[in-house]
Amino acid sequence: MGEENVPASIVQFAQLDKLLNLGRANSLWPMTFGLACCAIEMMCTGGSRYDISRFGAEVFRPSPRQSDVMIVAGTINKKLELAVKTLYDQMPEPKWVIAMGNCAISGGPFKVKGNYNVVEGADKLFPVDVYIPGCPPRPEALLEGIMTLEEKITGKRRWPRVHPG
Repeated sequence: MGEENVPASIVQFAQLDKLLNLGRANSLWPMTFGLACCAIEMMCTGGSRYDISRFGAEVFRPSPRQSDVMIVAGTINKKLELAVKTLYDQMPEPKWVIAMGNCAISGGPFKVKGNYNVVEGADKLFPVDVYIPGCPPRPEALLEGIMTLEEKITGKRRWPRVHPG
């Protein structure tokens, strides 16, 4: 009975959501955060040769409260597990996580029987949106991961995929 009197325009936020997601995807603010050797490749991506600023992600923020992307670049040791989880919890919503490198994805070469000090993947602590394999992955792989995250946020790919061969 009351449903006939409700105008349809009240519940239509799809266009606004698309606009907000476009803004979010084109201005990602990663946290200044590196755990191991993959962080060197992340720093290279921020340099002039690879120019992460083309994708609006050059503003590496010093605080988790100013960041919306955590790039887990390297091995998470059990000693740092609580600190990494706290940093993730301090990030405001919406927030995304990129696991960069084999250690961040699965524990990498440190995943051996009897090894007690390595977390076997960032997804054991919090949800991961994009996985970038490699040991360490090249800066181009991180750029591809950022474009994949943009695609996940907006539902569209800004740049075409280039397939080798």
